[in-house]
Amino acid sequence: MLWSEETVAVLKQVVKEKLDLSVSVTDQQLLELIEQEVFAYPFETYSTAGQKHQLIMRLFHSFRGLDILQPLVDNPAVTEIMINRYDQIFIEREGRVSLADVKFESKEKLEDVIQAIVAKVNRAVNEANPIVDARLLDGSRVNVVLPPVALDGAVMTIRKFPESPLTLRDLMGKGALTEEAASFLIKLVQAKYNVFIGGGTGSGKTTFLNALSQYIPDDERIITIEDSAELQIRTVPNLVRLETRNANTEGKGEISIRDLIRSSLRMRPNRIIVGEVRGAEALDMLAALNTGHDGSLSTGHANSTTDMLSRLETMVLSGASLPVDVVRKQICSAIDVMIHLQRLRDRSRRVTEISEVAGIEDGEVKLNRLYEFVETGEDAGGRVVGELRPTGNTLIHTEKLAMAGIAL
Repeated sequence: MLWSEETVAVLKQVVKEKLDLSVSVTDQQLLELIEQEVFAYPFETYSTAGQKHQLIMRLFHSFRGLDILQPLVDNPAVTEIMINRYDQIFIEREGRVSLADVKFESKEKLEDVIQAIVAKVNRAVNEANPIVDARLLDGSRVNVVLPPVALDGAVMTIRKFPESPLTLRDLMGKGALTEEAASFLIKLVQAKYNVFIGGGTGSGKTTFLNALSQYIPDDERIITIEDSAELQIRTVPNLVRLETRNANTEGKGEISIRDLIRSSLRMRPNRIIVGEVRGAEALDMLAALNTGHDGSLSTGHANSTTDMLSRLETMVLSGASLPVDVVRKQICSAIDVMIHLQRLRDRSRRVTEISEVAGIEDGEVKLNRLYEFVETGEDAGGRVVGELRPTGNTLIHTEKLAMAGIAL
């Protein structure tokens, strides 16, 4: 740290006193005022122009940005920011988590930043509604938990996404999948197979969905449905993005994923993309896929493909009293291919399985495993060595490929 927090506090108070709160001040005017005060401040030691610029931006962000978080948000190497409390902030860089050398000046300042973030996306978080999902203006995902649920003070987690979404070519370069598997998946997307992507937290599900969506033909109409908007689909001009809304302070006005799925069916979509299914909306998603909206994509949390199927059953049953065999038939009719992603012990993200939903056998959903990740060891740096290999099984249901005129 090139300056003390006491210096920052003094300068902040001076700027605050000189701001005319009765009139709106532009960003440029605020910046000029801060520069004036910094250059006039009697520093005890010599400060370079670069150091003074950093201090100026630190002060500016405390008024208009995300305070001490702004440099972390602006740093492309930082992929996750975890605020456990106002004076304990961890960051993830290149898959490794470390304690950052910054902290908020007080609990109140952290709470002010949280309120500013959620207000910009028309969300509210308070003691009555202490948990909220939001996003930054750059699309980064934000989760907030306030006391009394969070025992040590407000907690905020920011998951950042790259400015330009990664392509399948980028993911191949990172070793996430092979060129053969990527080519296979591209053909499935183009032929309108319904694809479901499963994986654990931080395994790269949203990134992978973004990469696959780039191969949707640009003459189709796409509806995306999310809790908080994260998807970055830039190749389809006829795109409608929908986002859920929380209930207001009176408990009214909530718009859920189920509501948005039902509404999307009246919007003439070619494909529906549900960012993530977590609960009873799974039934509506399956119903949508079974009513002619082929080529749809979605994601969900699970430890394996088999586990994802079980979770889908549980989610559907949480919203409807249906026999289990009926639910399984719905899943088999709706989902064609399941992809599983995993974050390995070396922190790399890999596709570990691609399976076709083959049908029902003895009352259970039968999977036809097409590709699986085979580990062959570790290199000198501890990185897992292995690749996604074909199992030798072939795709059973090839009707959509034939209808699209695509050959494997």
